[in-house]
Amino acid sequence: MSQAHRDLFFVLGGARSGKSAYALHLAERSALTCVYAATAQALDEEMAARIAHHKENRAHTWDVVEEPIELADKISENTREDRIILVDCLTLWLSNIMHTEEDISDRHSSLVTTLSQRRGPVILVSNELGMGLVPETRLGREFRDAQGRLNQTVARAADHVTFVAAGLPLHLKGNADAAF
Repeated sequence: MSQAHRDLFFVLGGARSGKSAYALHLAERSALTCVYAATAQALDEEMAARIAHHKENRAHTWDVVEEPIELADKISENTREDRIILVDCLTLWLSNIMHTEEDISDRHSSLVTTLSQRRGPVILVSNELGMGLVPETRLGREFRDAQGRLNQTVARAADHVTFVAAGLPLHLKGNADAAF
């Protein structure tokens, strides 16, 4: 198995930056079986429309796992040398956890441990929230800070980190485009 078939890819950017499209392209270039791990929940009509849009933009040959909370377990269950898992996205996953009022650090640690034990390649998508205005509410600031800490931890663990802005990838660590 080549190194790329064990790699951890981290793709981050702002809202509507093209990060999910880039991650989809990267997964499809791998020539491996693609597994889409969706963390979103259709709690309102607008989110249902976003989920439908994401479904339209990926091939119908993808296996899909929907998991808003138990992400580490789903990654562990689905990693194999002949598969690539695309997790879209860590931001919604973190939001889901914060709404349960669980201890974020336990989930964060579990995810990092699972990623270190993966048996195949994983692509993680996340929003970069720390480049905008300071949120007005305490919850907003706590969320932004937790997202920043999660992104830093995943970036340290990742083999490839790509920041996407205006649909253009900027490789911060490694070179995901050259991995497959």
